[in-house]
Amino acid sequence: MDTHILADGFAFIEGPRWRNGALWFSDMHGEAVYRLVPGETPEEIVKVPGRPSGLGWLPDGRLLIASMMDKTLLVQTESGALTAYADLSHLAERRINDMVVDAQGRAWIGNFGFIFDEGEDIAPATLAYVAPDGRVSAAAEGLLFPNGSVVTPDGKTLIVAETYGARLTAFDIDPEGNLSGQRIWAGLNDGAVPDGICLDAEGAVWVASPLTGTCLRVKEGGEVLQTVTTGRMAIACALGGPDGNTLFIATSESTSRETCLAAMSARIEAIEVDVPGAGSP
Repeated sequence: MDTHILADGFAFIEGPRWRNGALWFSDMHGEAVYRLVPGETPEEIVKVPGRPSGLGWLPDGRLLIASMMDKTLLVQTESGALTAYADLSHLAERRINDMVVDAQGRAWIGNFGFIFDEGEDIAPATLAYVAPDGRVSAAAEGLLFPNGSVVTPDGKTLIVAETYGARLTAFDIDPEGNLSGQRIWAGLNDGAVPDGICLDAEGAVWVASPLTGTCLRVKEGGEVLQTVTTGRMAIACALGGPDGNTLFIATSESTSRETCLAAMSARIEAIEVDVPGAGSP
């Protein structure tokens, strides 16, 4: 299966999300959030000096952005300005990263746990929870680089990619947003590790695996149903498009900030798949 290039010339793309006819994504090393209508030029939405990663929306339509370096969840006001929505610095061991925001405005945000590019040893991390009222708490602890996350359409299950655990981990979500019932949803094999993920209408998860340069469609239990090969590091993915059947994959040649900024070769690739995203179109 071959992808086609939808947009390129970015530093390092994270957190793609399809919303209202456009793909939104963070250029993490380029320090900005973009909106892309397929076939048009990407539109820069806002600068984020603290390096943007995970994106999501509150029920009233306001954009939430995980600002990595200052460990702050930002919200974009009607004027377009960014303000602090939640401070995660007391929970996040290291830089915050990807997140998921559900239809109720409940947000779960991961963090690195350790800084691999500074030579730190692998260490577990806390998954933070930000309630719709802004309350911040620890949702789960001891995760190995909690990264991309999805919430099932019924709002009852959270699936988190543990990048350094090479697995997808699931939790039950209660009405207050608390997590329980931690379990391995799927383990990955053959050198694959999960970075960004997205959920389809049949309950399978597409997993972007940077080390293998692939995007894998995985069912609960770990069976790989489909593989898309990019030939580059697959960083994150999202399902969208007019019918929900377009798989968007963020790819890169490196994760190094200096290398990425020098090359500006990160891109969005796309391919049509059979099963649309959960809740699509």
